[in-house]
Amino acid sequence: MPYTPIKDLFPALTPYESGMLDVGDGHTIYWEECGNPDGMPMLFLHGGPGAGASSIHRRFFDPDHYRIILLDQRGCGRSTPAAEVENNTTPQLIHDLEMLRKLRKIDRWFVFGGSWGSTLALAYGVAHPDRCLGFILRGVFLGQAYEGDWFIHKMGTFQPEAARKFQTFLPEDERGNLLDNYVARLNHPDPEIHLPAAIAWSSYEESCATLMPHSPSPNPDPHNTLCLARMEAHYFKHNFFMEEGHLMAKLNRIIHLPAIIVQGRYDLVCPPVTAEKLAKAWPKAQYISVPDAGHSALEAGIRAALVHATQAFKSL
Repeated sequence: MPYTPIKDLFPALTPYESGMLDVGDGHTIYWEECGNPDGMPMLFLHGGPGAGASSIHRRFFDPDHYRIILLDQRGCGRSTPAAEVENNTTPQLIHDLEMLRKLRKIDRWFVFGGSWGSTLALAYGVAHPDRCLGFILRGVFLGQAYEGDWFIHKMGTFQPEAARKFQTFLPEDERGNLLDNYVARLNHPDPEIHLPAAIAWSSYEESCATLMPHSPSPNPDPHNTLCLARMEAHYFKHNFFMEEGHLMAKLNRIIHLPAIIVQGRYDLVCPPVTAEKLAKAWPKAQYISVPDAGHSALEAGIRAALVHATQAFKSL
């Protein structure tokens, strides 16, 4: 289907059901459903890891057509315990999605994920291909070593001021290993140590997330900031709990399914080379490169392309 932006986000809506699901390992995850209870199931996976779902994420989908399922992954948003890295791995998140699917009595669903959400969508898909109807993926990230190195060390190629602040937040003797020393600070029990580190980490990412540079929020929410930074660093540190190249190696398990890949042409957080690599390996995938956008799902061009994608899937 040719790419023609259709419309902006759908109107705001409220969930008709929500709850807390005990997934074991000391974790309980928040979930919600909105839209049409009898509609086509659509699972939304947020980014980060650790970003959490928000009310605006409900609005990418036609509520008359879709049964929209959102959740906060382990350790973030409304899930508990907050910012907890113990028993927080990619296989465990996949396990949680299966628990939620069974709880809600869903046989198969579409999976929509952006940034880290695209990683988790693919990881879930190759683990449970028989439970997936298709994929909408934005700002593709495959959890490979070069992507982690890009984020930590090279993203500042185009945002040197942001990178300098990220690096120089650490004392000079800690700058030789940015990731390990951020991990140590982010996991320190003292808020006077972990919260400034979380703000520095999150500000770096936020500064690189849009096509037009903007200043990070002057008053970031402590809860959300810590969840995002601590969880991202945790997953970076452990190579996203996947073997190198795992998703591409197992892609044959889902390439018979439809997919739409939406990528900002100037995405600094998840560079387009990865999305193009995925699209070339997936014959049924439609690849939409948005010419005037970076990484954020809420930039105008990305927003329109994602609504186009969900509208296109209504005919499947």
